[in-house]
Amino acid sequence: MKKLEYSAYGSLDTVTLVDAPVPEVEKDTVLVRVKAASINPLDWKIWAGEMKILTGFSFPKSVGIDFAGIVERVGNGVDGFQKGDEVLGTADIFKGGAMAEYVRVKADTISHKPATLSFEQAAALPVVGESAVQIFDKLAPLKPGMELLIVGATGGIGTIAIQLAKRQGARVTAVVGTKGIELARKLGSDEVINYDQQNVLDHPSTYDVVLDLSGKLPYDQVEERMKPVSVYVSTLPTPTALASAFAHNLFSGKKREILNLKPSRAYLDQIAHDAANGLDVVVYKTYPLASFKQAYTEAAKGGIQGKIVISL
Repeated sequence: MKKLEYSAYGSLDTVTLVDAPVPEVEKDTVLVRVKAASINPLDWKIWAGEMKILTGFSFPKSVGIDFAGIVERVGNGVDGFQKGDEVLGTADIFKGGAMAEYVRVKADTISHKPATLSFEQAAALPVVGESAVQIFDKLAPLKPGMELLIVGATGGIGTIAIQLAKRQGARVTAVVGTKGIELARKLGSDEVINYDQQNVLDHPSTYDVVLDLSGKLPYDQVEERMKPVSVYVSTLPTPTALASAFAHNLFSGKKREILNLKPSRAYLDQIAHDAANGLDVVVYKTYPLASFKQAYTEAAKGGIQGKIVISL
């Protein structure tokens, strides 16, 4: 089978398309014939060596986290899935493997694909969908009427977060560039701030929750726009940031939280159910596997609405 892998930490140039044997199914695992896999910023952070403490130094390493496809084989001990089922799910975050024609995963990391989604849409959902669900479940629970500011609102997580927040009765202010205004409004944002024309810090509102999905609005800059009891959420889980946030939260009503994604079958089932019931999954563009370098280059430039997906 064809798959992406790399044999040393470095740039995109270290990633190559290789021939590899199809994995053997094991107990409690499922072999999936991948139809589509989506690109996440974690992909290049990992192969660049930014998370060595978690990924280690054993090579070669595989690429890709979330995918959609068709069950090819089922291992002993697996219930609920059979050959031919259409599924979506995640490979191990730090080991990867979704950017391949076949991927072997634990059965508790997949869910049945909603019939309303294409394989490309389904592949775009697991990481960003589970991230948004985890944020609102664990880090920043919402109540009707809460004011939510989302910076980077038309990226992968943002497009899902807008919709989930509106379903929970929050008032959403989306911060986007000029190209994202129409999409942010379509997804249900109550107010849209165009960062190309206005500094969000000049806006008079204050917020119960701030989601910085862009990595461009640090806590110390936005603190003045947060209510006395509020939450700031970042998606950059470095060891230093985690330790700093823990210490800060001991003494402040304005909490700092950092998303450290922990894939969950319950979260995946929930977001798949939401997608089957009208949640809009935004795919910006699709590429064939052979064009992976072009796809990753475009994704890394930023300004993407939704997700870029590799179709197999």
